[in-house]
Parts: sequence; C-alpha cells; structure tokens
Amino acid sequence: MAVMNVNPTRMELFRLKRQLDVAKRGHKLLKGKQDAMVKEFMVLVRNNYSLRKEVETKLSEITKYYDQAKIKISKAGILEALMVPSNSIEIVTKTKDIMNIKTPSLEFEEQEKIDLTYGFAFTPSDLDKAIIELADLLPKLVELAGVEKAANMLAKEIEKTRRRVNAIEFFMIPDLEDTLHYIQMKLDDNERSNIVRLMKSKEIILNKGN
Repeated sequence: MAVMNVNPTRMELFRLKRQLDVAKRGHKLLKGKQDAMVKEFMVLVRNNYSLRKEVETKLSEITKYYDQAKIKISKAGILEALMVPSNSIEIVTKTKDIMNIKTPSLEFEEQEKIDLTYGFAFTPSDLDKAIIELADLLPKLVELAGVEKAANMLAKEIEKTRRRVNAIEFFMIPDLEDTLHYIQMKLDDNERSNIVRLMKSKEIILNKGN
C-alpha cells in the first residue's frame, strides 16, 4: 500500500480519519448489496436451469415429430402447409426491480388458441403434434429469454459492485490507514522534538541563572 501525499498536520489527520470512517461504512453497504445481489442471482440461475432443461426436453420431442414428418412429406409440402399463419401472439415487455436494477420481465400473450389451417388429409399427424407442442412451448421460451436477460444484467452489476468493493477494501482503506499512521508518527516525532527543545531551553536558562 502507499502513503498519500499529504501534509502531516492534525487537521489533515482529522480529515483523513473522517474519510476512513466514510470508506468503511461505504464498504459495508456495498458488500451487503453485493451479497444480496448474489442471492438474487442464484435464484435466477436455478430458475434459468429449470426452465432451460424443460425447454430443451420439449424441443427435443418437437424435433423428433418434425423429423418424422419430413420422412412422410416433402420439405416443399411442409412449407406450403405452414405458409398461412394460424394465430397471432404478443410479447409484453415490463420491468422488474431487483436490488434497484431495472430488469426486463417478458410476458407471453396469445390472442387466440392455435388453429391448424392446413388440410389434415395431406399432412402427417407428426407435423400437427410438432406445431401444437411448439405453440404450447412458446410461453416458456419467452419466460426463459426474460430470465436469462435479467441474470446477465444482474451478473454485470455484481461484477461492477465487486470491483468497487475490492477497490475500497484493498486500496482505499489500506492507503488511508497507512497515511494516518505516517501522519501520527510525524506528529509524535514533532512533539518529541518540541519537548527536547523545551528541556534544552529550560536547561540553558537555569545555567544562566547560576
């Protein structure tokens, strides 16, 4: 650690002591905020893991249905069957406050239930299953996107706070403590020097009186 470039005076000593108190209180508050954010982050991570596992399992099933459909119908036939949209959806973006951090909260709103618009006679049942399963999965996909975005934002804020905590803990506080120690030593040295001078002056005066 380094001693700051200051004048070793009692006024400076008092000022730096107050600054050290403020730094310690700030460190305590930031550390508490960091710990709370980490707890919230872990909740998001667990939620993200659970959602992702569920989504990946469902997507695997949907892929199997789609692969089976491709065996029974040509790619052109699938594209033709899916050319007309069957329903509309809306994704509503809201904000959620996590430790004073505005994170996105995505909500899925389906205007109407899915309606398969193509003819059943010319398409395999596997295609129907794939479409219906994917439609049912959309809310989870939207929720997963929102959770991942919130987790990423919180992770960045945690890292930013961690750097501030470390800067105060490992640099600012030690520098202030070392500087206070330096000033106190200088003041003690000056006081001892003054005492010595006073004693010598007293001795000279006494000798002259004799």
